[in-house]
Order: sequence, then C-alpha cells, then structure tokens
Amino acid sequence: MRPAGVASDYTLPMLWVKSFHIIFVASWFAGLFYLPRIFVNLAMVEPHSDAERARLLLMARKLLRFTTLLAAPALVLGLTLWLWYGIGLGPGNGWMHAKLGIVVLVVGYHHACARILRKFEANAMHRSHVWFRWFNEAPVLMLVAAVLLVVVKPF
Repeated sequence: MRPAGVASDYTLPMLWVKSFHIIFVASWFAGLFYLPRIFVNLAMVEPHSDAERARLLLMARKLLRFTTLLAAPALVLGLTLWLWYGIGLGPGNGWMHAKLGIVVLVVGYHHACARILRKFEANAMHRSHVWFRWFNEAPVLMLVAAVLLVVVKPF
C-alpha cells in the first residue's frame, strides 16, 4: 500500500514533463513579450541613427533565436503530455481543442515576429511604434486564454 501523497510510477515522470513544459512555455512567452518591445524601439529610431538601429536589430535577432530554442521543447513536452500521457484526450475535453487552437495562434505569432524582424533588417518595415504597441498585447491575451482553458476547463 502506497502512503498518501506519494505519486505512482506513472504520474511521477508525467509531473516532471509537466513541470518542464510550464517552465519552457513561460520562458517562450517572456521572449514573445519582449521581442515586440524591441520592435517598438526600432520603429522609433531616427533615420540616421545607424548604431542604435544596428544594436536593436542585434538584440532582436538574438532574442528571436533564443525564443525559438525555448519554443521547441515547450511544444514537444506539450505534445508528450497530450499524446503520451493522454491529457485532454477523450470525451468532455473541448477545452483542449480550444487550447490547441491558441497554441497554433502563438506559433503563428512567433512566425510573424520572425517575418517582421526580416522586414526591419531589409529596412522594409513601415509600421508605427503605436502599431507595435498594440501588436505586443496579443501574446498576453493568448497566454491568459490558454491558462484559463487549462485550469478552469470550461467545456
């Protein structure tokens, strides 16, 4: 007989996977919160401030690379929880379908950030800093929606 509070052989590895999934998702989102802030600053650079522009582009490239490296394990660990451990599988798990839709949006947002950075590098981005301030709000809304779906499981 197992003492109260001791995880089974099956749940202990799952809890490690879940913990690292949460860590990588939080880290990925930190990058997605900050990268558009760099875009705000890039959109505000004066026309002949080449050193400032180069510094911001370097920061954005490094942050995008690092954020992409964080996204990969977050996605793999999430798929492991879903497909290997069966979290969200079966009837009555509509919340998981909605959450997966949010994940697709987050991946699309990440891709959009990469495209925007390429346009800044090519000096072909002409959106205002105000537009980027609004663009910066999207990952906050997606994170709130995903957390509420996972915790509350409304449907």
